[in-house]
Amino acid sequence: MATAREWLEGARLRTLSVSTAPVLAGTGVAWSVTGAEPPYASGWASFAVSLVPFVLCLLVGLALQVGGNFSNDYSDGVRGTDTHRVGPMRLVGSGAAPPGAVKRAAWISFALAGVIGLILASMAAGLLQVHAPGAPRVPVSVLTFVLVILVGAACVVAAWFYTGGAKPYGYMGLGEVFVFIFFGVVATVGTVVVQSPPVCASDATGAGIACPRQIAWGPTLVAAVVMGCFAMAVLVANNLRDLDTDARAGKITLPVRLGDRRTRVFYAILIAVSVVGLVVISWWTTWFALVSLLGAAMVLPSLVRVMRGATGRDLIHVLKWTGLSELATAVLLAVGLGIGWFHG
Repeated sequence: MATAREWLEGARLRTLSVSTAPVLAGTGVAWSVTGAEPPYASGWASFAVSLVPFVLCLLVGLALQVGGNFSNDYSDGVRGTDTHRVGPMRLVGSGAAPPGAVKRAAWISFALAGVIGLILASMAAGLLQVHAPGAPRVPVSVLTFVLVILVGAACVVAAWFYTGGAKPYGYMGLGEVFVFIFFGVVATVGTVVVQSPPVCASDATGAGIACPRQIAWGPTLVAAVVMGCFAMAVLVANNLRDLDTDARAGKITLPVRLGDRRTRVFYAILIAVSVVGLVVISWWTTWFALVSLLGAAMVLPSLVRVMRGATGRDLIHVLKWTGLSELATAVLLAVGLGIGWFHG
């Protein structure tokens, strides 16, 4: 039976920056770039209430990724893909935990994400009102509720079928594409949408009330690309490390398709696109957001290692620092956007 420490290692806590970073970046955009008055401008009560959807977004992302990590551990383990690994221990592949237990852990994590997601969807749709005294009530939108639920369900399906099912897309070289979509676009844009409050106003005739969400789509989408490219870089580093063993096991990842040299070039391109995206966000919003480049700079030693041909365990270091760089970039981006609002 696996120990608590082995279960924590199986959850791959070091990779959780991939789900945390887009929530942080999206929150920075939602609070500081939308044109709506930031919650802390209305007092600490409003600020505290505004933290609720942020925390819920964070918990949903973490639960989904932990579930995905356990799902990946289970599916690869029963297929024998993890029999010979260079990276961290896998619960099923190492025999530390029975497959059924790891599978249950995955679905418990997905269920937890679902419960929290229902609360978040209810808040975003105005079905569950949580607001500071004196703050306007959010108009009810059943469509918003349904869309948030559908997106959450799609996240669970994508997490399971990454390596699960009869034809897992992670074995067809599509893992990086889905990581970009779900840990970049969906996570970042979703965070912005659920945290951007509707601003209600009478129409020209005074006959009705319009309550559109105040979303700055330009910075939001660029931030999504930055987070998506960083997330892809994390997976590329992981799959580059396992390129030979994956090829022998029949797991056709993107690095297996591209080959060693082109995979390293692709990693460099992802980092370059992320850096350019940060500059674009800064130009679009506030130059204070350039502080995020300090976070991106943390990945440069890893980039040098990759381009110099690092293999095996050296790529574990690359994987770790790519994830930490993404997290630092997201934190500093949010800080820079906040400073820009204060000076605006």
